[in-house]
This record gives sequence, structure tokens and C-alpha cells, in this order.
Amino acid sequence: MGLNRSQFNKIRNIIDQRKLRNQQNHYQRKETVYGLFPELKTMDQRIAALSSGATRKIIENPTDKDRIMSVLKSEIQEISAKKSALLEANGYPEDYLKPIYDCALCEDTGYVDGERCRCLINEILKFSYGQSNLAHIMQEENFDTFDLTYYSDQSPDSNQESPREIASLNYKTCYDFAVNFGKEYNNLILYGQAGLGKTFLCNSIAKEVLDRGFSVIYLTAFQLFRLIETYRFHNGDDQVSYEDIQALHDCDLLIIDDLGTEVNNAFTTSELFSIINNRLLTEKPIVISTNLDPKGWTQHYSDRIVSRIIGHYLSLGFVGSDIRVQKKFR
Repeated sequence: MGLNRSQFNKIRNIIDQRKLRNQQNHYQRKETVYGLFPELKTMDQRIAALSSGATRKIIENPTDKDRIMSVLKSEIQEISAKKSALLEANGYPEDYLKPIYDCALCEDTGYVDGERCRCLINEILKFSYGQSNLAHIMQEENFDTFDLTYYSDQSPDSNQESPREIASLNYKTCYDFAVNFGKEYNNLILYGQAGLGKTFLCNSIAKEVLDRGFSVIYLTAFQLFRLIETYRFHNGDDQVSYEDIQALHDCDLLIIDDLGTEVNNAFTTSELFSIINNRLLTEKPIVISTNLDPKGWTQHYSDRIVSRIIGHYLSLGFVGSDIRVQKKFR
């Protein structure tokens, strides 16, 4: 999943606290009705005694297990029916004394037959959505809502593809990258002028990858380098943890939006190279969006960075008219 031990323990703690809360509520219910109707406590004690007795009988005579269990089941059903009738007669639901679970599938353990239950997976997804910094926009910007009609279907000349054809191919490449994530190793760099859908497709990739159970961290270039700078030089109050920085290297997918808008200096160049190189060595994918074209990459970044991008990233160029402007006047 790409979560470190500390992050996973936080999620497990949510499940454990949920289970503890339900156990406490169950105990309080029993204490309340036992005080009002002592015969209910006697019935539960009788069920416990019957179960214990059946276990002893099976140990003494294992070949008679089926008959013993059949008798036990019949006796428990009879007592349970009396319990339900007493509860209902006094205004309580018949299942009032049954254990309480948020997730009946795993009984709040987080696992079913040794596999992660859907409730635990959902908590991991919720955590990952928050970590990705995209929770508020991914419902609007995803592969299902990408609109090719914002791109012209007119080619500049007969030898060139139209902006719509280019956008369609870029969409397919991004979609394939997302749906095959974890099966194939690739990196992407989306480049072109502002307002052509690069960030939209980055958001779409993030949502699809998150929904498939992988961890994603999404940062603008400014946020990325501010995070690292704070950790390195201004972290007196521990605003940024070691785990926050390590996650940039360990998360399943790192998305860097608007690369090239950050202050370009020796520090940012060094840190960018470190992230790109380390993730290449461990085959942890990166998706980059930038307004810089390939010529601009060579002007802004070192040969070491550009060489790795050209050699290990699929480059997707975008052309067309600013979609934000089109939306404003549609």
C-alpha cells in the first residue's frame, strides 16, 4: 500500500477504537437490562454454562460431536427466544443484547479470513485521500468528467493532429497509466501552456490510483520545496516530520504539479534530483506537470535531471486554447 508503519498504525487504531467503543456500549446495555430484569442475566449465564459443558463433552467423546452440537444449538435457541420475548415485551429490540459492530463482516477486527476487510480498506483510502491533498476536488476532476470538446478538432495543417486528437491520446495514456498502476512501471511528464488540462488529468490519475488502493501524494512544486525547506532549515517546532519527508520517496505515486513555478536554485535542484533519482532506483512512479516545454527543462534544470526525465518518462505535450477561459465564457 505504500503506507509506512506509523501511518498504518494510526489507521489500525481507528478500527481498534471502534471495536472498543462498541464493546463498552454492549457492556453498558447488559448492565442496564440485567439490573432491570435479573432473569436475563440468569439466561445468559445458562447459555455460557451449556457452551462450556458441551466443550467438555466433545473433548471426552469427540466422535459424538455432531449430536452434542445439535443439542446445544437447540437449547441455546430456546433460551434466546425467551430472552427476545422478554426484551420485546418491555420495549427493547429483540437483538438488544447481541454484540454491537460497525462492520458485521469482520466484527470490527479489520480482517476476514486473513485478508483486509472492506472497512479497513475504506479507512486506508480515506487516509490516502487526505494525504494526497486532493480530497476536495477529485470528485469533480476525474476520468469520467474529462471533456474533449474543449479541444479544437481543427488541425493547423494536414500533416498535424488536431488539439482534440492529441488530447484524446494523452487522455488514453494517462488512463492506461492509472488502471495498470502496480502492474507496469512508468513515469509521466505532462507539458504545455497553462489551462490545457494537465492538472485535470493529474487529478484524474490520482483518484483512479487511490481508488485502486495505492497511496498518492500530490503537491505543487511550490508546496513540495517549501515542505522540504521547512524540514531542513525551519523545523524548530517539528512542523514537518521525518515520516512526511520519507513519504515523498516511499509513497506509491508522487505527483508534482506546476514544476517550474518554484524558485530555481541549487537547493531546489538538488532536492528534485534526489527525489527523481531515488524513486527511479526503487521504481516508484512520478507524474509531473509543467508549463515548460522540453527546451525549458534544459534551461531550468541540470543535465542530470533532464537526462533522467527524457530517458525514463513518457512525455505528453498539450496544445489548444485555455480551457479556464473557455469555461468562463461558455
